[in-house]
Amino acid sequence: MSPPQGAWTRALLQLCLLGVLESEGASYGYALIARLSAAGLDTVKPATLYPALARLAEEGMVGIRWAAGENGPGRKYYSITQQGRARLEDQRRAWGDFKAAVTVLAEGRK
Repeated sequence: MSPPQGAWTRALLQLCLLGVLESEGASYGYALIARLSAAGLDTVKPATLYPALARLAEEGMVGIRWAAGENGPGRKYYSITQQGRARLEDQRRAWGDFKAAVTVLAEGRK
């Protein structure tokens, strides 16, 4: 049986990305993967990350800008928009409620 963390990460990836972009500012794909991995979400691969970022961009949650690379090709930087901040706040509230309910059930409390 595969561990459930991969499915949980995929389900919550957009929330995590918006949170990182809000707290740490604009970033590029590789740095976002490294940040997620440092936080313990080391199952996120580029094939998962970039489609999630593209969806966020299509929905207006993140902005994209290209910047020249220091010693190589340019990088695509992602930053959270005002609309993204509003969604992040909504998702934080929803996550808090969901997490509390799951904790009660998983711990067998009433």
